[in-house]
Amino acid sequence: MMQKNPFLAPVAINRKLNKGGDRHLMHIEVDVSSSKIRYESGDHVAVYPANEASIVNKLGEVLNVDLDTVFSLNNLDEESNKKHPFPCPTTYRTALTHYLDITNPPRTNVLYELAQYASDPKEQEFLRKMASSAPEGKAQYLSWVVESRRNILAILEDLPSLHPPVDHLCELLPRLQARYYSIASSSKVHPNSIHICAVVVEYKTKTDRINKGVATNWLKNKVPCDNGFKSTVPMYVRKSQFRLPFKYSTPVIMIGPGTGIAPFMGFIQERAWLKEQGKEVGETVLYYGCRHEKEDYLYQEELEQYQKNGVLTQLNVAFSRDQPQKVYVQHLLKNNKEHLWKLIHTDNAHIYVCGDARNMARDVQNTFYDIVSELGSMSRDQAVDYIKKLMTKGRYSSDVWS
Repeated sequence: MMQKNPFLAPVAINRKLNKGGDRHLMHIEVDVSSSKIRYESGDHVAVYPANEASIVNKLGEVLNVDLDTVFSLNNLDEESNKKHPFPCPTTYRTALTHYLDITNPPRTNVLYELAQYASDPKEQEFLRKMASSAPEGKAQYLSWVVESRRNILAILEDLPSLHPPVDHLCELLPRLQARYYSIASSSKVHPNSIHICAVVVEYKTKTDRINKGVATNWLKNKVPCDNGFKSTVPMYVRKSQFRLPFKYSTPVIMIGPGTGIAPFMGFIQERAWLKEQGKEVGETVLYYGCRHEKEDYLYQEELEQYQKNGVLTQLNVAFSRDQPQKVYVQHLLKNNKEHLWKLIHTDNAHIYVCGDARNMARDVQNTFYDIVSELGSMSRDQAVDYIKKLMTKGRYSSDVWS
């Protein structure tokens, strides 16, 4: 239901979190007070971004089309219950800005369909080959499109004889998808606002182009008041399985390097609120990691305050690049193995892992296997089984993206 009617949430706060370094990490708060939106800490917020105007304009130039022309696409698929692939009639500008994914490398079926519009036989052959199932073609697609991160604009620029009609291109491109972020607040403390913590994605490709993440760059530019207008973010909430334990006295072990801290800010706010209500709250342990203490230690002041107030019983921070050898969250876990084993084995603790690195989640899991195996005097297989059982019982949860 919500997906069809996202709420246009005004942006109340948008601030840069990091004190230095070449990345831009941001804390954004959107106002949901005039909506019926409810959320729990651990849920995700979905936002519908828009593509950057400069890319849309360049596409218009390369395709030689007036972007403000109104058009309508009809769904030719008889089976489909949708008359149009996106709201029509609309302009090419609106379609390319709000409805179509123009920044991800196109799939092979798109290349196959586009091939017919290349007037140079060599370029036509090249596109067909990449779309084929021949090993050589697959390898070429992998290197020329995927690893080079060539989007549709880059492909049109690099194959000058390729001139597809804009209608067909709009039909072929996939829909622009909503992006999900772990909510960085607790509804007990912030019932009327939803907090987002994200890093702006920007990188140089092998073809020396600068590629930017659609949603994070769009969010970065959402300042609370833009020329007297309120900036809004179309959003909805998606429920998740990432939940604090029912019993307040159950200890929690939170592991979230980088922007993986997001859901834990919500968890910590909630445990602080429960403590204020006079509830008996169990140990609240955080393992956080960043590159440099002086640069990208997110929410440092807040976290240190929570530790002072006794809400965070332990604040363990790994600064990966502040010394010659890299130090990550899993190294800190190893250093505290006795305490962790007691929390898990005796005190029924819940473990939470969150972050943007698939290998981080894997390394953390392997570290837990080692701790359980060593301190529980088990074989590796038994330790793996022990952790798997925690997962089944909902005592080991992950919220990991890549």
